[in-house]
Order: sequence, then structure tokens, then C-alpha cells
Amino acid sequence: MEIEKIINNNIIRSSDELNHEVLVMGCGIGYLKKIGMEIDPEKIDKIYRLQSKQALSNLETLFTGLPLATIQATNDIVDYAKTSLGTQLSDNIYLTLADHIQFAVEREKEGLMIKNALLWEIKQFYHHEFMIGQESLDIIQQKLKINLPEDEAAFIALHLVSATQDYSGTSQAKQTMTMIKQVLSIIKYHFIGIELDEHSLHYDRFITHMKFFIQRVFSGNEIKEDDADFLVMLKQKYKEEYLCTLKIYDHFLKQHSIHLTNDEVMYLTIHIRRITQN
Repeated sequence: MEIEKIINNNIIRSSDELNHEVLVMGCGIGYLKKIGMEIDPEKIDKIYRLQSKQALSNLETLFTGLPLATIQATNDIVDYAKTSLGTQLSDNIYLTLADHIQFAVEREKEGLMIKNALLWEIKQFYHHEFMIGQESLDIIQQKLKINLPEDEAAFIALHLVSATQDYSGTSQAKQTMTMIKQVLSIIKYHFIGIELDEHSLHYDRFITHMKFFIQRVFSGNEIKEDDADFLVMLKQKYKEEYLCTLKIYDHFLKQHSIHLTNDEVMYLTIHIRRITQN
């Protein structure tokens, strides 16, 4: 690859083997270099390939003014998240996360702390992503020598959720949490006196089921495995759980104009049975 533009000592623009524009990062990779020179492959730490030229341009603009340590912290967090989650993340995560980290660091230095109003919900509904967010705070401390509060772990978790589900922002992630919270309220109201074990495996599975159900709704996909006989059996065997599911059914229909299929009713009834049986 050849140098097409020198952004700063650590970031240059080039083109890959498919002639797509990329940003190349490496400590000192642009130092004393000129346009047209070959890039030293041993100095390449990261190659950024974004889906659009505009996104790449925005990343270039952001990286122009960012300390190298902030960029390195972002790379380490994204790499760790990909490994921990076992999935790919939208390349836009580099742009959104680096920008957020730098802003959070600047706010912390100025003593301007922002409380995350969704901290509890993020802990409960996106536990895995929140744990990665906590690990991210350690990475930031190591790279930038600054301690950020727990609220920032939750903000980072939302960015990961957004990148995992390939959302254009975190609005759908917030909507997902709100909808799950509403469902939990219905369950707790129906089964008065029952305490849900939020640390149990069944609870985690229920939250995961709800997240993917809502994600399917957003994407227009449905489960199409219809087992009418099994649903009839569930109505008889798990009567209270089924009645609770009907309340959730009515809620989704009236509040969100979402129609639950028989299969969703079936799966939801099973999950409700599991989380209400301690």
C-alpha cells in the first residue's frame, strides 16, 4: 500500500487491494514520510475499513485531533468486545466509541460527570456488554491514566449493543430496554409476591429471549414454527403463566401495535414459567 495522505504522525490514508479507501494507524507510521511512499507493513497496527466514504471521512476528521492513546484504547476495547461477544461489530464503532471516550475523558478532567439514567437497566438487560464496559474502564485507565465512573461502562455497553445489532444509533437499544422493563412489570404485577431471581440462568435466558424477540420485530422477522398442539397443552399445564402472557400480548398490541404469533406466546409462556419457579 502507498501513502495517499498523511493525517498525522500516526494516521495515514491509503487504498487496499480492492482499491477501497482505508485509514492506516501505527505509531510513527507517517513520521517524515511523503505521499506516494510505500507503507512499512511492520508499523501497521490497525487498518480501518468503513462502509461509506463519509464514515471514513468522519473518522479521519476525528482521528486528526485525537491522542494516539485514545485511538489505541478504542482498538483494544473493540478487539476485546469482538472476542468476548463472539460476533462482529459495525465498523462505525471505532468512530462512535473513540469520540465518546475522548469526550468522557475531557469531562472527567473538568469535573463534569454525567449520570447514566439507564445504568440499572443496562446492567440487567445487557449484562454481558456491561461487563465488557467495566473491562473497558480498565483499558482506558491503562492507556490514558484516568479513572472513569461506572456510568461510563454503561455508556460503552450501549455503543456495543448498537454496533452488535447494526443500529444507526442507540435509540433502538434504549427502546428495547424500555419494552423489556414493561414486560417485567406486567409479570411482577400478575404474580404478586413472587421475587424474580435476577442472577439466575433462567432470568438471563428470558432477557436474552426478549432482546432477540424485539430485534426480530424491528427487522420484520418472525418465528414460523407453529405447534398448535403444544400451545394447547401449555394453556392447560401452565394456566397462570399463559394468562400472564396474554396480558403481555395485549400490551404489545395496544402500546406498540405488535402482534405476537402463537409461537411467541408459546415461548414466552415457557420462559415466564421458568423465571417464576424458584
